[in-house]
Amino acid sequence: MNKKISSTALLFLTAIVWGFAFVAQAVGAQFMGTLSYNGIRFLLGACSLIPVVLIFDRQKYSREKIKMTVLIGFVGGFVLFAASNLQQYGIEITNSAGKAGFLTGLYTVLVPIFSLLLFKKRTNILTWFGVAFALSGLYLLCFTGTQGFGLGDILLIIGAFFWAAHIIVIDRFVSKISPLRFAFVQFLTCGTLSIVGALLFETIEYSAVKAALIPILYGGLMSVGVAYTCQILGQKNADPTFAAIVLSTESVFSVIGAAIILNERMTLAGYIGCSLIFCGIILSQLNFNFKRKRKTVSAVGKVQ
Repeated sequence: MNKKISSTALLFLTAIVWGFAFVAQAVGAQFMGTLSYNGIRFLLGACSLIPVVLIFDRQKYSREKIKMTVLIGFVGGFVLFAASNLQQYGIEITNSAGKAGFLTGLYTVLVPIFSLLLFKKRTNILTWFGVAFALSGLYLLCFTGTQGFGLGDILLIIGAFFWAAHIIVIDRFVSKISPLRFAFVQFLTCGTLSIVGALLFETIEYSAVKAALIPILYGGLMSVGVAYTCQILGQKNADPTFAAIVLSTESVFSVIGAAIILNERMTLAGYIGCSLIFCGIILSQLNFNFKRKRKTVSAVGKVQ
């Protein structure tokens, strides 16, 4: 019982850290360009995983598995580069951490749909109910109110498709790679690509980095190093479906964090939309045909 309680606490801590990461990203966007912010924080995140790898992944792997881990790490890093920068730019435009959290959370609903369309893996009726709830919530969140549906919303939704693709890439190859070393390679790849892009298209200024230092440290150390480690420890003694549901509450914590720290407020329709999207996320997690697969996907994780 104590192990289950501690696992649940660690999983909720992970969701809280990931949810508040949207707040850090929103603050960081006020001082730095998208590529600059993501480049620095993902490189910092890759460095923070080094002790995690040394502690939790001492196993010796074959040369073939190491090569596969590096290769898939590069592929995952490219997809993560697209997903994270679309998300960050969307946050910069919408200036809403709460909305970004829920729109990004749509990837959870998309994963079983993509698996069905691309790999003919059967799903059940709960997924389609989840889609209906998510689409209804999407309409209320984005298509109502004074601001309406804008470029930032489009980027966040496209980003959700890339997050879903990222999960699927991991899912297809996770049995052939070392998950922790894969994570290190993909974060290193994403950070390097972002820094190169920043050097080409943005100006990285010391004053901007200094002003955004806390969001950078949070996004790099807390969201990647601390949360990722808590997720690994938390899932050891947790039911995979329950773990996935707990981790999906990151979208709720993004709204809570935005309200507390950024004083963000939504319209009533927006809050109803968030509730419907969250219901859709939960329903998609209860797809029992994917119960075994959910453990695999969640073990690698999506990092904010």
